[in-house]
Amino acid sequence: MRRSLTGLFLLGWILSVSGGGMPAPAASEAPPTASSTSGGSFRVYLPLVLRSRGLWTSRQVNAPRLADPLGADFPRMAIFWFGKITPTANYADVRVAYTDAELVVYVAIIDRRLWFTPSPSPENLTAWDAVTLLLHVDGNVGDAPSPSAYRFIGGLSNGDASGRYQAAYRGTSSGWTPVSLPFTALAGWRGERLNDDGDDRGWAMTFRIPFASLGRSGPPPEGTIWGLGVMVHDRDDAAGTPIPVTVWPESMRPDVPATWGWLRFGMPAYAPPPARPGGTVIIRHGLNGAVVPDAGVGGYTNCGDGLDYWTQWGEASDPGRPDFNIQNQIDIADWPCFSKYYVIFPLNAIPPGKVILSATLTLHQMGNAGPAPLPSWIQVLTVREDWEERSLTWNRAPLAWENIGGAWVDPVRSLPNWPGIPYTWDVTRAVAEAYAAGQPLRLALYSADAAYHSGKYFVSSDTEDWNAEGRPTLTIVWGDP
Repeated sequence: MRRSLTGLFLLGWILSVSGGGMPAPAASEAPPTASSTSGGSFRVYLPLVLRSRGLWTSRQVNAPRLADPLGADFPRMAIFWFGKITPTANYADVRVAYTDAELVVYVAIIDRRLWFTPSPSPENLTAWDAVTLLLHVDGNVGDAPSPSAYRFIGGLSNGDASGRYQAAYRGTSSGWTPVSLPFTALAGWRGERLNDDGDDRGWAMTFRIPFASLGRSGPPPEGTIWGLGVMVHDRDDAAGTPIPVTVWPESMRPDVPATWGWLRFGMPAYAPPPARPGGTVIIRHGLNGAVVPDAGVGGYTNCGDGLDYWTQWGEASDPGRPDFNIQNQIDIADWPCFSKYYVIFPLNAIPPGKVILSATLTLHQMGNAGPAPLPSWIQVLTVREDWEERSLTWNRAPLAWENIGGAWVDPVRSLPNWPGIPYTWDVTRAVAEAYAAGQPLRLALYSADAAYHSGKYFVSSDTEDWNAEGRPTLTIVWGDP
């Protein structure tokens, strides 16, 4: 990727003005240990999980408790995404985590034209490029905002950290009222220049919401669920030609908290009901006749070379590749390199009426991007919607339903022997839920990396038969209730 773009990009206060390129943040350090990043987990039996209203009615993000989410722990922030990439539409990656003192939400927005108001006021921020963060500390409940609902707005600026480009509101029985609450909304951007008709790359907004500003002495207990909504406001010209607001979840209405998504504090765990050991099922494309469709979307390994980034990149489809890339980074200027992976495993080989005791996803790594890559925390997320391999694209790929875990993947220091270097992800809870619902297991994998050249390359279902062992594999151990 060329690095001649100018501009200012800030992540909280940890990045400096860098002209063209942007330095990697403290996340370039060695991966944090589990003890320094884990907030623990709570265990739930499957029947309780399946009765969870949020599981079946709302997209949700499980936020980890991290010591330094805007530094060394940045890659461990939970990630989800929404929107599209077109000349006028915006796409956003949202990273979420919390500390002992605050909730941190980082929104990275791919946006062709960047416009900010030179004269900010709480009333006009959303008429320009801006992000609205909605929180309801009692969950996503209610047909109208209540005093438990909060609305935080952060507007794009040219590095203004004075607080003029942010506003806060609290719910009332009739809507929203302005409030004075300590919080931070700090923007950064990457492009040629602001407030013109040239092509830029995008911008980012970092929200830091102290729990004390929400009337709390510290973080909620692990397992607490809040309502969460995100809105990306877009302006692409001086006249303010109307552009639809992009929202998460996709059916979210800002004044109806019951339509928001769920923010869960801490990562849930799965403990199976008591069962006698039964058997093991291995699911892999071509093994025992199984069909396991998969596809990568995004920049692949060449950063979308040869494609127009605004009219072609988001709609590009190239099914049948023998490998795929998973890649992300903090510098929004390099978004054409971003890549995700989708896969569907049928579960009909599991006998009916069984208990899922454990399930692991295995991928085989065969390469990576860049001259000096760093380890990546690759996250696995569930997906509810079906898709077709031949037509899956970045813009048409389903949104994630819930993040369920992750695993560190190291760079390849020397060319591995086939089938590659195996890595595993625990997907037990996702398999148990899909099996109980009579559905296949649908997964997406993505990362929240910070560093450049973070891409990790894996073998796909479409590799030739000589390398069948390297295909994505789901191993399930089941028991008799």
